[in-house]
Amino acid sequence: MLTTKKNLSVNLFTVLCVYIFESNKTVKIMNIITRLEEAILIAIWRLKDNAYGVTINQQVSRSSKKNYSMGALYFALDQLLRKGHVNKTIRHFYHEKGGRSRTYYTLTEDGKKALGEVRTYQKSLWDGIPEMTFDAKKTK
Repeated sequence: MLTTKKNLSVNLFTVLCVYIFESNKTVKIMNIITRLEEAILIAIWRLKDNAYGVTINQQVSRSSKKNYSMGALYFALDQLLRKGHVNKTIRHFYHEKGGRSRTYYTLTEDGKKALGEVRTYQKSLWDGIPEMTFDAKKTK
């Protein structure tokens, strides 16, 4: 068989494509979530059966010491829903005063896995750095 530059480049491309395909099947890809999404997943875990928009926002605001708008919260919740990290259930409260429905959120197994991966990643980033390194009192 006559080897030309064209044949060689096609063969290298094919080998590269097969390698990438095979690598993607075996390499574990970390779930990428934002810090807000992480805070929301933790809030849902803490709130258990009482995780709906207002309570999640209160929990996230308390733990992060930031106030998030409900729009930002629901946008992040929608992203988490699309990624498969949370489930939502609508509960109707017609018998109570006001009778409004609430959307409750629960963690999926993928959501729990994402939180575990983020925690492991954070620990590995900080591994070997002493706790007091960034103490403001010590650096002045």
